[in-house]
Amino acid sequence: MESQPTVQPYHRGEGKKAEVEQMFDKIAPKYDLLNRVLSLGIDIWWRKRAISRLKGQAQMEILDVATGTADVALMMARMLKPKKIIGIDIANQMLEIGRVKIKNQGQESCITLEQGDSENLRFETAQFDAVSVAFGVRNFENLEKGLAEMLRVLKPGGRVVILEFSKPHLFPFKQIYNTYFKYVLPLIGRLTSRDVRAYTYLFESVQVFPEGQAFVDILTKIGFKNPLCARLTLGICSIYSAVKPSNPA
Repeated sequence: MESQPTVQPYHRGEGKKAEVEQMFDKIAPKYDLLNRVLSLGIDIWWRKRAISRLKGQAQMEILDVATGTADVALMMARMLKPKKIIGIDIANQMLEIGRVKIKNQGQESCITLEQGDSENLRFETAQFDAVSVAFGVRNFENLEKGLAEMLRVLKPGGRVVILEFSKPHLFPFKQIYNTYFKYVLPLIGRLTSRDVRAYTYLFESVQVFPEGQAFVDILTKIGFKNPLCARLTLGICSIYSAVKPSNPA
């Protein structure tokens, strides 16, 4: 599998995967609050839009990759009423917060969280009816390997939905947004989370991520069928969806 340009949180030479785990463990206590504040709450709408792509498939077994504090898993449980959701993430501190939220919302019978590597899934081939990932594929050490694993564990005809940051192109919104994203957001993030690099890394990783048609092309290359991209909020964020062929070649 080809690797994409690599941006690491700390540049300590430990590998992107290890540094991403350390970063999210460090910022976990403030992660949900910062998401709401820094996105002005729009991230909730983005998640709802992405999850709506899975409606109409009752009694699903869903894998939520890079589940973090389980925001998407909890929203899917409410919106879709699936049979089972398994959320995985490499950052255990994020998962611990997610487990508390799941218990508080009475979703323990539906949602299970576990620590796991998105690029080496422990699950059987063709186990899940759907796979979701919100703001996680950008953090994969090897993007194509992670996507290939998601394809493997999907049932034929199953759908993947990916929510990820992208780059606005419209003047002058592009310039205003880039200034906010590059300078203001990291300042707020470091004052709140005490991590100097976490929100600088966010900007840098979005810049090198293969968004839009480039990402659609990667999904096609991996073996997904009918990949689509929908840009949200003037291009700040994009939803990608695709299906696993019913009769793989």
